Order: sequence, then C-alpha cells, then structure tokens
Amino acid sequence: METPMNVNEPQPQAAPAKPEKRSGGISRYIPTGVPCLLIVTGLFYYLGSVMGLPNMLNTIMHTAHDLLINTVFYLMGICVVTGAIGRLFVEFGVVSLLEKLLRPLMGPLFRLPGVASLGAVMTFLSDNPAIISLSQDKRFSRYFKKFQYISLTNFGTAFGMGLLVMVFMVGQGYYLAPFIGLIGAACGCIVSTRLMQRFVIKAYPNFEIENVIDEEIAEEEDEKAETKSLPIRILNALLDGGRTGVDVGIAIIPGVLIISTLVMILTFGASATGEYTGGAYEGVELLPWLAQKINIVFEWLFGFTDPHLVAFPITALGAVGAALSLVPNFISQGWIDGNAIAVFTAIGMCWSGYLSTHTAMLDSLGYRELTTKAILAHTIGGIFAAVIAHCLYMFVTIFL
Repeated sequence: METPMNVNEPQPQAAPAKPEKRSGGISRYIPTGVPCLLIVTGLFYYLGSVMGLPNMLNTIMHTAHDLLINTVFYLMGICVVTGAIGRLFVEFGVVSLLEKLLRPLMGPLFRLPGVASLGAVMTFLSDNPAIISLSQDKRFSRYFKKFQYISLTNFGTAFGMGLLVMVFMVGQGYYLAPFIGLIGAACGCIVSTRLMQRFVIKAYPNFEIENVIDEEIAEEEDEKAETKSLPIRILNALLDGGRTGVDVGIAIIPGVLIISTLVMILTFGASATGEYTGGAYEGVELLPWLAQKINIVFEWLFGFTDPHLVAFPITALGAVGAALSLVPNFISQGWIDGNAIAVFTAIGMCWSGYLSTHTAMLDSLGYRELTTKAILAHTIGGIFAAVIAHCLYMFVTIFL
C-alpha cells in the first residue's frame, strides 16, 4: 500500500538550467567582420596615401558640410515648394484629372497610373526628391500598386533637374542635340522603371496586387477635405504639403552626405594648383581612371571622340550639377561635339546623381532593402538612354 504524500513536506526542486552558451565565440564574426575591416581599412589607407591623412579627413568633413549646407537644404527647399504645389493639385482634383487623361499613355509605356506624370513634371522642374514629397500624400498614392509606388524612385529620377540640364545645354549654343537627349532620357526612364518593377515583383510577388493605400482611407481624406471652406483648404494644402517636404528633406540627409561624399572623393582630383589642401570636393580621380581603361566601350556605345568625356557620366552618378560644370572646359578644349551634348543631356538627366539620392529616396519610402535593385535598374536605364541618344543623333544628322 502506497504511503500518501505529505503536502507539507518540502518537495525536491529541479536543478536550475544552465545558461546556454552562444556557439561559435569569436569565430562567428570572422566571415563578415574581417572582410568589412579589411575593405574599410584598405579604402582609407588608399585615400590617405594619395591625399595625405590630414587632407583626407578635412576633405571628407568639408565635403559633407558643404553638401549639407548647399545641397541638402537646397533639395529641402525644392521638396517644400513642390510638396505644397503637389498637395494643392491633389486637393482640387488636378491629380484625378491627370489620371483620367494620361492613363492611356502612362500605362503602356511605364506601367504606371496617369497621375505619375505629375511627378515627372515636378522632378523635371526641380530635382529627384520632389516626387517623394508628392508620393507621401495618400490621395496621390491611392492610385498605385506597391510595385508601382516603389518604382517612382526610378521614374522620377530619370527626369530630375531636366529643365536645368536643357537650359544649360542650349545656353552653350546647342539647340537640336539637347532635345534628342531628352528623348533618350525618356527611353531610359522606360527601361529603368519597368526593370525596377520586375525586380520588385520578383522579390515581393504580392506587391503586384496590393494597393499602397486602401480606397476607404483615401475616401475619408476626401470627405474631410470637402467639409472645409475654400480658404482653409488652400492654406492647409500648402502648409501640409510643405511640412511633408521638410520631412523628406530631413530623410535624405544621410544618403546624400554619405554616398555623395564617397562618390565625389573617388571622382574629382586635387585642387586647381594640383596639390591637396583638404578643401571640399578634392579626390583621387579613381572612377575616371577606371573609365579610361575601358574607353573603347564608351567610344563604341556613346560615340565619344575623346577619353576625357567619360568624366561627365561618371560625375553625373553623384551630381549632375557638378557634371554640367565640366562642359565649358570640354568645349574650350575642343573635345565636344553635338553627339556628346545629346549623350550628356540623356545620361545627365536620366542619372541625375542617382547614386546620391536613390538610397535616401527609398529610405523615405520605407523600402531601403531594395536600394541595390533600384541602382542596378537605373544604371542600365541611363546607359540605354545614352545609347539611344547617340544612335538617334547619328540618324538625324544623316538627313540634315
């Protein structure tokens, strides 16, 4: 007969579980930590050996500071103004009108709703981030599937600073070539946008059918707006759109400062005296040097007649404004012709510093992990734009 257990007696307790030791120890960090350390150390050693360590550090800081003051705040100003105008257009139905009128054109070419054309106009008149400030409005983004919404980064960038590029080229005495370049940029935009959409759908198949904003939420926004008086609607649209532009301007700061500083220090050379002074925008000219090693490719694809011309597309990767500053010197040296102007317009407008803005733009949209795919798609699109401009210029000059 079993003896009943006395509940008052203390029960034996199980031994405490030993804490699990993390497997691997230091070895788990070697496959990633060591290569990262070697790459970063090697990069700074190379830059320091060419420029001198104090000059390298001063150049990095001065370049980043100048980009913050003269580029980021400039872009923020653009975002504020275009955000306000874009919100005003949304408020009073211009966006809906564009959707109805341009849907037959935008759909087959770009696989985008008609309202995306407003983003193209905004970026053409200003710069790449303008389309992001516009896309933050729920009544604009309601027309997009998620894969289309993400591809706005590529679509808007292809027209960034287009007006500035066109006016600058015409001001240099070239009239036909810039318009040929504009056609090439539009073709490159089609390639870049649709290629990015393909990448997004492949990575996230559900984005092909998912809407960015539910229709009910967009209708609620419309109802709230319509209940207010006309002056209040105008004032709210301008102020709310401008506030969105400020948010976008702040969001692009890390991408512009980090990526642009790296691109420019690898693109530009020493100061005007040929010495390194630690000033802003000095560099080691690594990217142009690499490009000249394969200059035959640029000559065959773009029709460049001088190896120095490769500096324009390389510089346009980081900032098209900086690339445009090279053109007068090219003209004075006799290196440039109408074909080069057409190609410069196409690739300058299509790329328009996308290496320095794509990261920030996708980050502000909330899809940072797709940055490499966007950059790859836009690289291909820019090359395609330049090739189309070259071929079209050759075709036109045969009959003129």
